[in-house]
Amino acid sequence: MDEKQLTGDQLLSLFEALANPHRLRIIGILNVERKYVSQLAREMNMSRPLIHMHLNRLEQAGLVKSNLEISSDGKAMNYFELVSFQFDVTATVIEERLQSLSNKKKKRTED
Repeated sequence: MDEKQLTGDQLLSLFEALANPHRLRIIGILNVERKYVSQLAREMNMSRPLIHMHLNRLEQAGLVKSNLEISSDGKAMNYFELVSFQFDVTATVIEERLQSLSNKKKKRTED
């Protein structure tokens, strides 16, 4: 992912996704190795629905991706891994994205 390819709305979504300590912890964990949802829930001492909510937000921002796999005993396991990213966010980058930033307010459901 490259900040030069992001629209203003996508840049805002990225900032919103990163503006949460639980999601930052998830990124730190996934930077070491991919995990399935139950592993993350245990490691972070959170419910699976709450982990899913955070993972969905990170996935919408393009920071993680998921892969559904079937284990040897037939269980469906949804693995998440970090998408490689590096951002150089400057005032100029933000200024350039202003043209593509919508003024629609989103209904906030979490954070």
